Amino acid sequence: MRNRIGTICMVLGTISVLAALSLFLFNEWEDRQAGASVEEILPQVMEQIKGVREGEQDYPDPYDPIMTEVEIDGYSYIGYLTIPALDLNLPVMSQWSYPNLKVSPCRYSGSTKTGDLVIAAHNYTRHFGNISSLQIGDAVYFNDMDGVVWCYEVAELNVLNPTSVEEMTSGDYDLTLFTCTYTGKSRVTVRCILAED
Repeated sequence: MRNRIGTICMVLGTISVLAALSLFLFNEWEDRQAGASVEEILPQVMEQIKGVREGEQDYPDPYDPIMTEVEIDGYSYIGYLTIPALDLNLPVMSQWSYPNLKVSPCRYSGSTKTGDLVIAAHNYTRHFGNISSLQIGDAVYFNDMDGVVWCYEVAELNVLNPTSVEEMTSGDYDLTLFTCTYTGKSRVTVRCILAED
C-alpha cells in the first residue's frame, strides 16, 4: 500500500513539475513573440512620426485633446514610449485589450494633451517587466504621432490591487505606467509628472 501511495505521489509530483515547466516555456515564448512584435512595429511608428516632423503630413490642431492615431498592420497607434533607464522603446496602441497587450503596450485611458495618460503593458521583459526597478527622477519620454515629445520624470512607484481602477486613473499624475506582478495579484504602478526642463 505504501509503495502504491509513494508511486502516486511521485507521478503527481512529476506531472506538477512538467506543468510548471510547460507554463514557464509558454511564458518565455510569449515574451519573445512580444519582443519580436515591438521590433517589427516600432520602426513603422517612428517613420510615421518622422514624416510629420519633416512636413510630409499636416500638423493637427494643438488644442484638440484627442490624440492622433495611425493604423499599422491593422492596429491603431498613438506613438511610442522611451524609458532610457530600462533601454526600452515601445510602440503604444490607442486602445487596450488583452489580445492587443500581447503585441505592444496600450493606452488604458487618458491623453498626453489632457495630462492623464495611462499606459498598460504585460510584464514581459521587452514590455513593462522591469518597471518596478525604476527610480524616482528617472526620465520617461512619449513621442506622439504628431511629432511632439512629452518629457516626464518618475515621481512615485506603487503597488495597487487589480480592482483599484479609480485609483489607477485618478490623481495629479501626467503619465501612469502599470503592469501585473508575476503572480497577477497586484499591479506595479509608476507615476510620472511632466519634467520641468
